[in-house]
Amino acid sequence: MHFHDFEKQIVKVTNLELPGEAIQLKMAPIERLLELKKIARQQTNPRKAGVMALFYPSEAMETYLVLILRKTYKGVHSAQVGFPGGKMEEGDASLLEAALRETEEEVGVSAKAISVLKELTEIYIPPSNFFVQPFLGFTTTTPNFVPEASEVEAIIEVPFKHFMDDSVLITKTLSTSYATDIEVPAFLLNGHVVWGATAMMLSEVRELLKQLE
Repeated sequence: MHFHDFEKQIVKVTNLELPGEAIQLKMAPIERLLELKKIARQQTNPRKAGVMALFYPSEAMETYLVLILRKTYKGVHSAQVGFPGGKMEEGDASLLEAALRETEEEVGVSAKAISVLKELTEIYIPPSNFFVQPFLGFTTTTPNFVPEASEVEAIIEVPFKHFMDDSVLITKTLSTSYATDIEVPAFLLNGHVVWGATAMMLSEVRELLKQLE
């Protein structure tokens, strides 16, 4: 989709109701997610993070979505695909500020260049015990991506047309932190298998964008 057309359409999402957990759960790898989320809410000090679903124009003015491939490290999200963003720090005034700050740090897009359209549905990630607040935004300029060397293995630039194609919806047999060799719903984007919390958040983004077609 040409970015000018996308820009005219995407602002309409501010008037749409969020598809919510029902859409997220279509891509959930475990059935107990809501139960775990309820238990986590009862904790006195849950960890929180903000992430950004960021759309932008390519040099040819086609619409893209940016994702990142995380570095391999000793942790539950090692070598996984995710949104730019990260945990809320002491100096952050809000989860939105955390998402914008981390996006700038991880992929080099200035927080001032991002127009934030909508707060999406919060999601709980059991393996890392995080509540994650996703946001939907866009920038009108073609980014000069600068991956954060210690955290980001690669920048993944996903064409809008590819993202919205139903052929990217797959199932994959994976071993996770809670089960071995289970079938999980996933997206296949630019050759990368995207599953778990990121897939659940992407599911809501797709559903919102479909309402604009």
